[in-house]
Amino acid sequence: MPHPDFAAVLFDLDGVLIDTETLIGALWAEIFAERDLHLSAAEITRLTSGQRFEGVLRQLDEERGWKAPEDFLPMLGERFNGAFAHVPVIEGAAGTLRALRAAGIPCAVASNSEKHRLTLKLDGAGLTDLVGVHAYDPSLVGGVGKPDPALYVYAAARLGVDVRECVVIEDSVPGARAGVASGATVWGLLAGGHHTHDSRSELEAVGVTRFMQSHAQLRDALGVSIPV
Repeated sequence: MPHPDFAAVLFDLDGVLIDTETLIGALWAEIFAERDLHLSAAEITRLTSGQRFEGVLRQLDEERGWKAPEDFLPMLGERFNGAFAHVPVIEGAAGTLRALRAAGIPCAVASNSEKHRLTLKLDGAGLTDLVGVHAYDPSLVGGVGKPDPALYVYAAARLGVDVRECVVIEDSVPGARAGVASGATVWGLLAGGHHTHDSRSELEAVGVTRFMQSHAQLRDALGVSIPV
């Protein structure tokens, strides 16, 4: 039977199911340095975590007055696509997906990743079969990504449930904002290697109500266990 408190579980991808944030941060740092933008690791995390490419470039323009050249977005796509052939999985993530399936609790992935890149990441992490058809990207909601709530609302609808009866599992401020704005309960999973001591307080400030440090803790909170 489903967990009595939630009709479904909606996952972010990067930093929640797959540990790409460190890899992504290093790639961003390399790309920025090539253009004489020298940012600290903390600044890169703040700028890029949970953001679409367009959001990163918008912040760079607003905060630093740096405008991307016309060929910048296509270049980003090529560089990032090439990085996702082999993607590290957050420890226990596959077990959580199997546990939810065994318990009959619907789940979905709602990611700001571009559609093709979302497929690459899931394939590279070996999670495609566990997620199944319920992997959603902004192209399905008019290209609007998080922090807009539309993607989480859409994912819940595709599962046949009310988003207000779902729990969203997030690790970034934009994603948490989206989950809270959708009306879902939002929990923070801080299991990736990119988090700082400020991560919890930043997420609490936007409405995250509970925190876990691992997928084992998340399964305990959801009342599910990995099938034997």
